[in-house]
Amino acid sequence: MTPSARLWRMRLTEAAVTGAVLALAAGICAGVGAGAGIGAGAAAAAVVLAGLAVLALRNRYRSWAYRERAEDLIVSRGVLVRRVSVVPYGRMQFVEVTAGPVERVFKLATVKLHTAAAASDARIPGLDLDEAARLRDHLATLGEARAAGL
Repeated sequence: MTPSARLWRMRLTEAAVTGAVLALAAGICAGVGAGAGIGAGAAAAAVVLAGLAVLALRNRYRSWAYRERAEDLIVSRGVLVRRVSVVPYGRMQFVEVTAGPVERVFKLATVKLHTAAAASDARIPGLDLDEAARLRDHLATLGEARAAGL
């Protein structure tokens, strides 16, 4: 499964707001210091950079995926360096659901899986609140059942 389409809308909104602020600041600073033409060029350059950032964000959004299997959870991510984490249910210590202020506006949450090895912790961003709660409860139940034999 992949993150919610609302995550993509959230990333677009963040890029648009950041790009607009940077374009305005670059245009004003360059315009005051070197003239209106240079200011307009600086603002246009900031808009182009924001567009390039949107392309990178799109690829990053598309790279996240997770799959629940019988014995483990697979989380894959990465654009340049592809990473695949396999987290056995029995190794999970706890499952955490977090949502920052911007995520809450878009009704999204991130599920974090914690294991004994800090390097193996995995996270799944951009899930709908209902899916994040379902996944948390499901993983916690499976983790308890698999850890009972240890």
